[in-house]
Amino acid sequence: MSDLRDLKAIEDIHYRYASSVDSGQMHRLSEVLHPDLWAQYGNADPVRGADNVISWMSDFTKSCEWQHHLLNVYHVDVEGDRATALVYHTSYEKFAGDDEVCFLVARYHNEVVRHEGTWKISRLVFEILYGDRRPAETDYLAAVGGRGPAVPGWPAPRAEAR
Repeated sequence: MSDLRDLKAIEDIHYRYASSVDSGQMHRLSEVLHPDLWAQYGNADPVRGADNVISWMSDFTKSCEWQHHLLNVYHVDVEGDRATALVYHTSYEKFAGDDEVCFLVARYHNEVVRHEGTWKISRLVFEILYGDRRPAETDYLAAVGGRGPAVPGWPAPRAEAR
């Protein structure tokens, strides 16, 4: 039974990682990232330390109007207090002043450890497979009533995106 709880907890930290980013609550990333995290996003230089990753993510997304991550945890292999996770990633991002939406397909090759009784991502490798930009289709948004409604705790729809 412990193995099932571990699998669920490891899946959950990955989904919480994505929802923390999507909701703009970067401070919540500290709940799922190990303090000594090593992370590499695509071909960018590796970033060391959860605080540095959170700062990097905050800077990278500061002009983001909205983000939507779709994750699927494909494999989790647990060995004691360590595990590996293969996570498939599809995301969409809309940045202020850009008339297009960014579309990204990638995979996370992560290592997680039990840290002070909680599973945390300790090594994150974000393998980018495909990226594209697509028109934001604001005419369609207008036809369906625009973005919204506003949801407490999530970035508010901006007037120009409606």
